[in-house]
Amino acid sequence: MAQPERLPPPGPEDLPRMSLMEHLEELRKRILWSLLGVGLLFFPCWSYSREIFAFLVAPIQRYLPPGTKLVYLKLTEPFILYFKVAGLAALFLASPFVLYQIWRFISPGLYERERRYALPFVFFTTFFFLAGGAFGYYVAFPYAAQFLLGVGKDLTPVITVDNYFGFLITVLLGLGLMFELPVLIFLLSVLGVVTPRFLMRQFRWAVVIIFTVAAIVTPTPDIFNQCVFAIPGVLLYLLGVGAAALVVRKKKPEAT
Repeated sequence: MAQPERLPPPGPEDLPRMSLMEHLEELRKRILWSLLGVGLLFFPCWSYSREIFAFLVAPIQRYLPPGTKLVYLKLTEPFILYFKVAGLAALFLASPFVLYQIWRFISPGLYERERRYALPFVFFTTFFFLAGGAFGYYVAFPYAAQFLLGVGKDLTPVITVDNYFGFLITVLLGLGLMFELPVLIFLLSVLGVVTPRFLMRQFRWAVVIIFTVAAIVTPTPDIFNQCVFAIPGVLLYLLGVGAAALVVRKKKPEAT
């Protein structure tokens, strides 16, 4: 009796190959889709730009003398200001769609089993980005504003809208990106680039980098406000190490 032919064991999955021009074309497509998503939300945000600006200026108003308002020096500044306000609000509202476009760009370089993380990737990157913005608005920026105004308490503040909004954007977007650290570490661990042991060995360098980024993001030079920005970053790094440990634990049964 003839023995049934044995099929060779399945080999490693081949990843799709793309040329440099194909990568650039894919990047261009994802950038255009992201801009389209932000652009569509820009117009309703523009309609409520005054209300959004009143919300964004609230963290500093409580520390200003009664009746004090932000000022502008150029005739075009109010228009530019409300344009930036609407753009910032549209970016936060469109963040799930923008982050999905980022996933679509990196997913061709992943194996099929790794592409199932699409929904968790979009959910957690959106969650951490919005959480970082919320932390900046409700905690980090008010502390920084209180410190700066306290230094000049014997002076009369004349704060321009351009200066204020520039600081605010730096804090909100900087912390929004910093809060993506656990997701970045998780992705690198899925790809096998880093391991929990490697991350803990490099912990001291990670702390140095986090404090350096915090020094850039924070609008004040004092160590207290720098810690307000940096300590959450260190905790997020450790959260990422925990996520990497879960990936390693899950890979071990699959390897056996």
